Amino acid sequence: MFGRIARGYDVANVILSGGLDRWWRRRLVATVGRQAPGTVLDVATGSGDVAFALARALGPSVPVLGLDFCPPMLAQAEAKQRAAPAGRYDHVRFAPGDGLNLPLASASQDAATISFGLRNLADRARGLSELRRVLRPGGRLYILEFSQPYVWFRPIYYLYLRYLLPRVAGWVTGDRAAYDYLNASIGAFPDHEALGREIRAAGFQSVSARRLTLGIVALHAARA
Repeated sequence: MFGRIARGYDVANVILSGGLDRWWRRRLVATVGRQAPGTVLDVATGSGDVAFALARALGPSVPVLGLDFCPPMLAQAEAKQRAAPAGRYDHVRFAPGDGLNLPLASASQDAATISFGLRNLADRARGLSELRRVLRPGGRLYILEFSQPYVWFRPIYYLYLRYLLPRVAGWVTGDRAAYDYLNASIGAFPDHEALGREIRAAGFQSVSARRLTLGIVALHAARA
């Protein structure tokens, strides 16, 4: 499904979020930057926008590895890297990788991020366990993901998700079915408190969540 929408994915994100996706990404990157990690892993990197934003913010001395198991998405990320000014993203590397079986040694990363990807894992508990495994003791996990909005805003939000979003996305990407899935997956996803409990159950400590944009998105942080 993600392979089918890879070419129109970035444009659709901007249109469907009203440009808020960029602000959410900046909040994530700023939070990671305060840790000043030596290495960063971006899981479900997709077309690479989070990996590139991290690379710009953290500088060339911090290697960033973006993993995804969807080849057309990785192709989009690699095309952006080739199109960038020479040397700008030499410290970024993209590679195939399944979030349920990360191709990395245990305790090998200082920080790990996953943005709007945890919701798509077939086994969320296993994915969180894998993220815990590859982080060094004291390493940090950052999850940027859709959540459940404030109660008063839910009727408006769900009307948008069910009726407007799939139509607009279908026009932009030519694949309405993929965004019908998006609507369903958001509606079934736990709120920030429930996800926090899942993160703790995976062995993380110091779990926190910051609700963004009326609660439709949450930025979670935790320590391995």
